[in-house]
Amino acid sequence: MKKRILGSSNLEVSAIGLGCMGMSYGYGPAKDKNEMIALIRKAFDQGVTLFDTAEIYGPYVNEELVGEALEPIRDKVVIATKFGFNIENGKETGVNSRPEHIKQVVEGSLKRLKTEVIDLYYQHRVDPSVPIEDVAGAVKDLIVEGKVKHWGLSEAGVKTIRRAHAVLPLTAVQSEYSLWWRRPEEELLPTLEELKVGFVPFSPLGKGYLTGSFNANSKFEGNDFRSVLPRFTQEALEANQAIVDLIKQIADEKNATPAQIALAWLLAQKSWIVPIPGTTKPHRLQENLGGDNVELTLEDVKMINEASSKINLKGDRYPEELEKRTGL
Repeated sequence: MKKRILGSSNLEVSAIGLGCMGMSYGYGPAKDKNEMIALIRKAFDQGVTLFDTAEIYGPYVNEELVGEALEPIRDKVVIATKFGFNIENGKETGVNSRPEHIKQVVEGSLKRLKTEVIDLYYQHRVDPSVPIEDVAGAVKDLIVEGKVKHWGLSEAGVKTIRRAHAVLPLTAVQSEYSLWWRRPEEELLPTLEELKVGFVPFSPLGKGYLTGSFNANSKFEGNDFRSVLPRFTQEALEANQAIVDLIKQIADEKNATPAQIALAWLLAQKSWIVPIPGTTKPHRLQENLGGDNVELTLEDVKMINEASSKINLKGDRYPEELEKRTGL
């Protein structure tokens, strides 16, 4: 597995990381803990060094899973987790990035992750009621105390990113980015390039859609996050098949899979982009990591960009109430 650098901080990680959320949360019932520990360790054996989690995933159980899985190899990996929500009686009850809250919840994350320091600590969603300068100041204190090494923002707008970076240089920003969600190209990517901040795209496979695993008849249960997403209605799944067909065509030409092409396309955009596909299946893990070995030429990328730009994708990424929390 090749390595990449996130930000001007020189945080070195594997070119493809592992998003661990779906093992415990978001895509149906939590998976077997021992199987997921084995999967995380298998990822490390295959060269993955960046593992992504958050206190809200579960809540808490995903951090516990990641902490247990990585404890024997803690000094060889980069653990990223996130803060920024109130959690009451096992449920998220709104954003909270007050400095005193950040300094309180970091202790729980450190304990669950079985570590003395968090390598990369993201604000999970911007809190409109707390100036981002105050958030940066709180994380700066944690860095001075040796509890955090680097920090980042998730789903933040460029104005917030600039203000945060001016107080405490950001190592990474996390947002959705893939061939079916390219809005980051408008403002976010140019800003990150200017500021020398790394980019960690989540859902790089379009929450599984770009793998070609779904069709118009696919159903998602109530505890599967996709059941409430406009892009996963029957109508949208059918209408957006064109983007999957395009990726399949390239995959056939390159003797690769659609997932590998989608990841290779992301890696080809910028040298400081590190996607974090998630999976709960060993064969899918193997497949995803193979995306690092697929070579797309400049002509390939240009052709994919031109062809995909002509496809009018249907359906919003999030319902309105969730979209309100992004890009602040």
